[in-house]
Amino acid sequence: MDTQLVVARIGKPHALRGEVTVQLHTDDPESRFVPGATFPTQAAAGSGVPRELTLRSARLHQGTWLLAFEEVPDRTGAEGLRGTRLLADAAPAGAGDDADDAGESEEGFYEDELVGLDVLDPAGARLGRVSGLEVGVAQDLLRVTLEGGDRDGAEVLVPFVRAIVPSVDLAARRVVVDAPPGLLELEA
Repeated sequence: MDTQLVVARIGKPHALRGEVTVQLHTDDPESRFVPGATFPTQAAAGSGVPRELTLRSARLHQGTWLLAFEEVPDRTGAEGLRGTRLLADAAPAGAGDDADDAGESEEGFYEDELVGLDVLDPAGARLGRVSGLEVGVAQDLLRVTLEGGDRDGAEVLVPFVRAIVPSVDLAARRVVVDAPPGLLELEA
């Protein structure tokens, strides 16, 4: 069975017909989000979110993707989906010609690949662990949970750009963060 990866996180409802905003974790929404496609879900226990959602419609509205599902007819139902992650099967490594088939595109990584990686400074000292990825319009942000010291357990957002994150080693399960002064003191 293929590995399942997060392709979107559901945000707030939009209008009255059950549409929701989504934070994308895929670089090809046009082919991924087609009516009739089904997505396994990852939601909080007891949330009442169906284990699978069937896409009714997908559209781009003012730079934001809006999705609607067969199982969710109205805004009330859409509100209950907030925070739910939509999953899809990832092709096995080496299946096909596109670099994205291996889970890594030329431009980035899947959130599931990054979460749990150790975060080190350039000298190799442990700073914490990657706890999430915030996909943005201008740049993505790594959510890092700091470990040790007076900031133990604090979450910070680190711009996921080569100047600050010069190295991601999935095999070694680590990310190097060369943070400018003050960056790790900012709260997420």
